[in-house]
Amino acid sequence: MSTVPRPGRPVTIRDVAQRAGVSHQTVSRYLRADATVRESYRDAIAAAIADLDYQPNLAARAMRTRHTGRMAVLLPEGPTASSGDVLRGVSGAVREAGFTVDVVALGGSPDERRRRALDLLGSGLFEGVLALTPLGLPAPGAGAPTVVEFPLYDDDLHGIGELATAAPIRELVARLAAAGHRGFLHLAGSYEHESACARRDAYLTAVAELGLDDRGVVECHWDPAVAMHAVADLPADGGVTAVIAANDLLALGAVRGAIGRGWRVPEDLSVTGFDTGTVAGWTTPALTSVAIDHTEVGRRAGASLLRALGLEPTEAAAPLMSPVWRESTGPAAHAY
Repeated sequence: MSTVPRPGRPVTIRDVAQRAGVSHQTVSRYLRADATVRESYRDAIAAAIADLDYQPNLAARAMRTRHTGRMAVLLPEGPTASSGDVLRGVSGAVREAGFTVDVVALGGSPDERRRRALDLLGSGLFEGVLALTPLGLPAPGAGAPTVVEFPLYDDDLHGIGELATAAPIRELVARLAAAGHRGFLHLAGSYEHESACARRDAYLTAVAELGLDDRGVVECHWDPAVAMHAVADLPADGGVTAVIAANDLLALGAVRGAIGRGWRVPEDLSVTGFDTGTVAGWTTPALTSVAIDHTEVGRRAGASLLRALGLEPTEAAAPLMSPVWRESTGPAAHAY
């Protein structure tokens, strides 16, 4: 197949890609000076550009076709531990398709954030807008950018949607039940968080369906001191041999409460956390928990925008969440 464009037709990025023997996404990355493009590809693309006398003009292209090559990702303003990984996942998916990404943190009240988002929609700067928080944006009209809402954060930057999924709780409870545990305690987070409510409900459902004993749910407001006292104050004959905590911090509070009263973990009490980080693998005992692949969550959000644009993003089968079994869990020795 010829790689020479027809006379009178402008040379396109796809012509360059065909001549160089690479994808048009790779050419786009090369034009953005992306350091991840292989050296052999860079040489081939440079030669193709020279041979075809390709002259990229993004500004003219944007005015002519409304294709700016830019996407906006919107989320509430403020710090959160997961947002960096989520944004890396979004950016990876979108950049792989040949687009640049602008991250816009929206401050102010919900109404102010929505007004700011509407201003961005009308700016003409973006081909697509991905909102990671509910904004209630209108369906795009003719010539407007494609809009996708993939809610991962509420107004206070608490995790919702995919980030609040609690399905692995059942696997934690089921495996502990198979190890002989029958009496369970749940240390819940703040019920102002969707994730805390989801993990509590998943715990209660699992215990009921598996015919186990729920020995209580304690709302700990994400405070490890509350978790510590909840375990320290358990009656000696209460029958609790396993604690399911809503996050790792509460789980570590539970471990401290157990050790403070002379119980061994996991010999006397098994403890699990959720949303594990690096530190959990270095505590004594190392903490059984649930790993959340925040980068994969972001990649799926980015892929949803690409599909809305009629593109076919690269799909992956990576799980969003999976239990990580460590030293803080073991067989039930006896009940208190």
